[in-house]
Amino acid sequence: MTPEAASPQHTDISAARGPGVLQPVTTLELFFDLVFVYTLTQLTVVIAHDLSWATAGRVTVLFAVLYWMYSAYAYLTNQVPPDRPSRRLLMLFGMGAFLVCALSIPHVFDPDSNAGVVFGLGFLLVVGVHSVLYTRSHGGDVVWYAVPNSLAALAVTGAGLCSGPVADGLWVLAVVVQFLTPRFAEYGPARRSGRSPSELRVQLGGLHPGHFVERHGLLLIVSFGESVIAIGVGVGDLPFTPGVFSGVFLALTIAGALWWTYFVRDEGGAEHAFAATAPERRWRLAMTAYYYAFLPMLLGVAFLAAGIKKALGHIGEHLHTGPAVALAGGVALFLAGDVAFRSAMRLFPVGFRAGAVPVVLLTVLLGVRVSAAAQLVGVVVTLVVMLAAEARWAVCPERGGAVV
Repeated sequence: MTPEAASPQHTDISAARGPGVLQPVTTLELFFDLVFVYTLTQLTVVIAHDLSWATAGRVTVLFAVLYWMYSAYAYLTNQVPPDRPSRRLLMLFGMGAFLVCALSIPHVFDPDSNAGVVFGLGFLLVVGVHSVLYTRSHGGDVVWYAVPNSLAALAVTGAGLCSGPVADGLWVLAVVVQFLTPRFAEYGPARRSGRSPSELRVQLGGLHPGHFVERHGLLLIVSFGESVIAIGVGVGDLPFTPGVFSGVFLALTIAGALWWTYFVRDEGGAEHAFAATAPERRWRLAMTAYYYAFLPMLLGVAFLAAGIKKALGHIGEHLHTGPAVALAGGVALFLAGDVAFRSAMRLFPVGFRAGAVPVVLLTVLLGVRVSAAAQLVGVVVTLVVMLAAEARWAVCPERGGAVV
């Protein structure tokens, strides 16, 4: 794509390549996702090391900042596929920058370490590579993304030079700037070139639905691998007793149930809903469903993994409040995000999943007062009952037997 792609006549980038063209996710994009998911691995390490509300808040803000730029790359490669050497090299540079950010995560909030500055500089490189690639589809309009994204990266870098409330405030400022960026993208070019915001939304919504849905689904399935790794880390050098094997089976069942929750009932319906949405509305739907709703889902996997790590080492014992909350809270976060996702995509029902959230949170009492095994059983039973109730609802004769 050339800068002319941003002209008023160019309103649907996907249409320019052919409306019926299938754009599969490339192996380079999957490679990129594998590197990005390492950030989740590092976040799990941070959570497991210090199971406190302060850590939970900082991890949430940190991942919100990172996931914003991941989403920006997912949108980018949907419109600028890495099918040329120059684009592939830039993608590899972007991957390297994300890896720098991930490596610095364990000490990013340590005032005695330079990890915060390293993270910020790596993040600036992430933004820079994205901005250069983005010119291939939107030309000079990239400034409305590049400037606020760079300001967010500078705020994060500045946080690395500070400590305490000032550092935390700069992280929050970065998130606020990122949340305002879509407004700049919609209305900034209109003021400069005279195009209407609706024209810009059509251009921004010129996405390949199949590619966009598949890309985020692959990210989610790779992130589930973190929960499997957590099982292995949690077992460690423990003897292979029936209790340990039971805990492993229950932990894997939870991960499997969460996989079922999204991939059996959500992904296919989401692709149809996304494709049926008019381009001028698709841009905002992508933001709502695949950023705002996906964010708690992915964070939930990280918190769940941290809870599993702690629980498996004390399977027959009472859990401390931190591990019990991380275990239940991770599942509840995932379900809450999925409820938001289904609501945005108009996939029904949502009531069973919404109702399961407080029930899952109540299993904290089982972990604290009974045992880790009891809490794992409670979470598994809740998820199985939820999925069974949905399956029964979906095949009721009055609903025409349509599975949603």
